[in-house]
Amino acid sequence: MRIILLGPPGSGKGTQAQRLVQRYGIVQLSTGEMLRAAVAAGTPVGLKAKEIMASGGLVPDEVVVGIISDRIDQPDAKNGFILDGFPRTVPQAEALDDLLRHKRLKLDAVVELRVNESALLSRVETRVAQMRERGEEVRVDDTPEVLTKRLASYRSQTEPLIHYYSERRKLSTIDGMMAIDEVTGAIHRQLLALGAVEPRTHARSAAKAATKTTKKPAKAAKKAAKPAKTAKKTGKKAVKGAQKAAKKTGKKVGKKGAKKTARKAVKKGTKKAAKKVTKKRAKR
Repeated sequence: MRIILLGPPGSGKGTQAQRLVQRYGIVQLSTGEMLRAAVAAGTPVGLKAKEIMASGGLVPDEVVVGIISDRIDQPDAKNGFILDGFPRTVPQAEALDDLLRHKRLKLDAVVELRVNESALLSRVETRVAQMRERGEEVRVDDTPEVLTKRLASYRSQTEPLIHYYSERRKLSTIDGMMAIDEVTGAIHRQLLALGAVEPRTHARSAAKAATKTTKKPAKAAKKAAKPAKTAKKTGKKAVKGAQKAAKKTGKKVGKKGAKKTARKAVKKGTKKAAKKVTKKRAKR
């Protein structure tokens, strides 16, 4: 699965991305992390980005797309990926489409987490007030003022992507104001409808669990059958013993007496066998 998560700051994209990573065995690609990794690795696009960043400039889209191109060629991205922080603009989305087309890859879904901006601001205000009351340090980028600016930037730059992907029938909108687990469930249902498949490893572990569950009743049935087999064996031995005894006695008392004695002995032997089994069960 190749997914883009859209949503304003504070909509819970990071949390949901991590859950998708765990569930589908895909990687989360953050543009910031990819840039730093490319610079550290000294790749051609990484060196170009380093030069631009050192001069205080903004890394152009073609360089970012080049870094994404290198990253999605790596083995861990084979099952798919979630793009975090890219695309931010329509031109970036167009560049990404061209890249995926060139690699013969398909973008499976764009999930928009729709939230109430005033509710987000209210949450930040409450959190900051509580932190200050406790005497905790408030992060510079975690204030209502900074969030207001970031929301304005999202509306002007990134919100047009909703229309862009909606036109291409890639967009799925989820209510981001629901509880975290409910949002996760809604995303999962949406992805299943689009043909998402969980990795085989998950399927194997589920199959193993099912096999274990099936084996347990079978083992229990086998155990339950053991006393019955024991009773049968013991009963047979008792009958044979009784028949031998009857034969010996028969020599003295004649045919009729022998038959009668045999019947008694068989009855007695079966009773003994039954008692033995009952005692064994009681001990257990």
